[in-house]
Amino acid sequence: MTDTIPKAYRNEAFLNSRDGRALRILAEYLEPKSRFEHDNIDDTVVFMGSARTLSRERAEAALKKAEADGQSGSELAAAQMALKMSVYYEAARTLAHRLTDWSKALDSIEKRFVVCTGGGPGIMEAANRGAAEARGVNVGLTISLPMEEFDNPYITHGMAFHFHYFFMRKFWFYYLAKAVIVMPGGYGTLDELFELLTLVQTHKMRKPMPIVLFGTEYWREVINFDALVKHGMINAADVSLVYRTDSVDEAYDFLVKHLTADAIGKPGAML
Repeated sequence: MTDTIPKAYRNEAFLNSRDGRALRILAEYLEPKSRFEHDNIDDTVVFMGSARTLSRERAEAALKKAEADGQSGSELAAAQMALKMSVYYEAARTLAHRLTDWSKALDSIEKRFVVCTGGGPGIMEAANRGAAEARGVNVGLTISLPMEEFDNPYITHGMAFHFHYFFMRKFWFYYLAKAVIVMPGGYGTLDELFELLTLVQTHKMRKPMPIVLFGTEYWREVINFDALVKHGMINAADVSLVYRTDSVDEAYDFLVKHLTADAIGKPGAML
């Protein structure tokens, strides 16, 4: 009789039930922790940005097709905008490549400053791609969503993690991060950026955290930091929590300077 009753940890009905939620949450903490420790990944450099951003090659092809099909109005404008925004795909790809080259040259047994993304297409693909092209280990933290989802093909084998809970996924973004680069993005990117800024502003994150906002025109239009200061919603000093630039060279120099000063020779810092 007892042989037909599953052990609690094999009881899928329980594990997937409301009462098993705490175990599912704990699993999304312990399973990634085990893999990161096994592979000696001490910390990361996180790239955030839109899943919709196309590579220059794909954007050019899409625009040519739109023109050849005689499209006009909003469809043609969308293709033109996609080509304009593809500059951020290429910037993320190049910056991830350069940071990976730099990190691989460090004299360390542990893998330091590993490129980490949300694991999907767009900017995430670009950063994983740049790191892979530099022959570096890179990480993808994907999330289950109602729409179609996939791991981009550039994530290092065994370094793709799939989450159900947004907050556990974001925990692993911020817990291992020693720097964050934020490319233009939508609701998800804004959510991740503002949670990070809140952690830094309130000192819940105790480690130094250089944050690069890449794309000055986009971010100036989307977030009016000066208005937040004007209306007394943040302090003027809070604006300096981010470094704004349009230059891969400037972003690279800023990040390497801060990582060298604040992170090299120090253990992985906590939130």
